[in-house]
Amino acid sequence: MPHLVILYTGNLDAETDMTALCRSLADTMLAAPDDAGKPVFPPGGTRVLAYPAPHFAVSDGGAAGRAAGGDFRDPGDYAFVYLNLRMASGRTAATHKRVGDALLMATKAHFQPLFSQRHIGVTLQIDEGHEVFDAKHSNLHPLFKK
Repeated sequence: MPHLVILYTGNLDAETDMTALCRSLADTMLAAPDDAGKPVFPPGGTRVLAYPAPHFAVSDGGAAGRAAGGDFRDPGDYAFVYLNLRMASGRTAATHKRVGDALLMATKAHFQPLFSQRHIGVTLQIDEGHEVFDAKHSNLHPLFKK
């Protein structure tokens, strides 16, 4: 069930490989240990999906950036990345923090070359909870059963 959904401003598509970010984050999730050192996420259920927003407004549209000057490109060209991990309940707060820290570190590493060229906001949230309806059908899980 772990789904990591990335929503981002479409102006990033020309500057970064979002498929590479998805792979990096999926690999980070698959390597994440729980408190006992066992994998937190099942390989067959781990999904990372990224969606660009072709229409967006970020912050003040560049007024603060124009006023501050600096070495960045057009400050009206702000970018934003929102990552939301939805996972089943039952993990400890320590596991949530470990997973969140690892995902944020991988995200920051991916965007590091752009941070020196443009203004980017990044938000990562982890949700867990009780589903009111939860149906699944997959032929992926059997590939990973031993």
